[in-house]
Amino acid sequence: MLHRITPLFATALLFSANAQTNVQTNSDGAIASRYSADANRLIDAALKDDAALNRLEYLCYRIGNRLSGSPALEQAVKWSVEEMTRAGLSNVRTIPVKVPHWVRGAESAEMLEPARKPLFMLGLGNSVATPAEGITADVVSVSTFNELEALGRAKVAGKIVLYDVPFTTYPETVVYRGTGASRAAHLGAVAVLVRSVTPRSLRDPHTGSLVYTVDDPKIPAAAVSVEDAMWIHKLTASGERVRVQLKMQAHFEPDADSADVMGEIVGSKKPDEVVVIGGHLDSWDVGQGANDDGGGIMAALGAVALMKQLGLHPARTVRVVFWVNEENGARGGAAYKAWAGDQVAKHIAAIEMDGGAEKPIGFELAAAAGPGRDPVRMRSEAEAIAALLKRIEASAVNPGGGETDIAPLMDAGVPGFGLRTVMTHYWDYHHTQADTFDKIVPDDFRRCMATFAVMSYVLADWP
Repeated sequence: MLHRITPLFATALLFSANAQTNVQTNSDGAIASRYSADANRLIDAALKDDAALNRLEYLCYRIGNRLSGSPALEQAVKWSVEEMTRAGLSNVRTIPVKVPHWVRGAESAEMLEPARKPLFMLGLGNSVATPAEGITADVVSVSTFNELEALGRAKVAGKIVLYDVPFTTYPETVVYRGTGASRAAHLGAVAVLVRSVTPRSLRDPHTGSLVYTVDDPKIPAAAVSVEDAMWIHKLTASGERVRVQLKMQAHFEPDADSADVMGEIVGSKKPDEVVVIGGHLDSWDVGQGANDDGGGIMAALGAVALMKQLGLHPARTVRVVFWVNEENGARGGAAYKAWAGDQVAKHIAAIEMDGGAEKPIGFELAAAAGPGRDPVRMRSEAEAIAALLKRIEASAVNPGGGETDIAPLMDAGVPGFGLRTVMTHYWDYHHTQADTFDKIVPDDFRRCMATFAVMSYVLADWP
């Protein structure tokens, strides 16, 4: 999961208070009058549903984690086609996508001095390998890029750089995981260790992607647990020599064949206009990908399956998409946009859930002005629709940046919704071995499904 940050869209949501009040008043009454009964039917059905939860359990326990290029992801693609068909969706199909195939291989990290002890680590996605014998070097510890630059090449060259950066927000902290290796390599570092991007830890490392720059050497990079990062940093700060051996067999295989999976309820009056909803089918190669993002895709499928079961047939098409390769390449979202071609202009909205399946609070909306698209009105109508979710406390609509897989659609002007949850524990097991089905709270997951269902159905039906 990587939240899309789009200041342009956020800025476009600023509007005058008077205009907002007038449009809001009109939208609230009409939408509430027309859709309250259907919204309550969807919510009631979602809160009693077991089918979506059973699908998620199967995905987690029978297929497991699903990194791009892995046999498990291709098993998940095939199974997803079967499940969409079984749920009664129309036009179930796949969009071929060539995905990167990064392989973790064996890996380890060990402190050799001042005490000999293994470190809890996970190689970062897309990292290169160490030599077969590993890399053994002294560690220099920093908490900011400014500290790294202040050390300079004289104190960094030949060393392993540890970024011990406490979690603030994900966008602020994840940059050390994403670009830290190249920043350190530019000063001559031979490897990088990154404190796991999480506010809490039980000695569990968190993986995730890095991106190498073109002009700097590619050096191995791994995440270490919060506790190990603090421990090493404390030692180096006190003047102790800390020496670490890092071994990683990470490498890329040739790009692999994969596919986005989609199915839909065809619109009854405007079938060529589309509300697309979904999440990403791939996950990291640890844990089971339960919250990131099995919960998102199963809630989306469940939402559309509920519409079918209740006989609700919106005017526009509601399309469920399971995108692939969100975690280490985002090629699935780009492939979907290319497949849609000129029809992107007829996408009314795109909704993605990729923030875990905890209790939903509502949506973040990114809506830009364009031909036939008024951000003031879009925001007003979104708030009126979300008001139908007050009974499950999921009615918030705030400015935001959407999600990675729908970013190509948002770049083309499609309004983007990110379904948001409380995220109380999401960062605790994000990209770890602990992202497993037992962390899913059934009633919270069902509320996510209800939130998806109400927003997507009304968006697809509202004139």
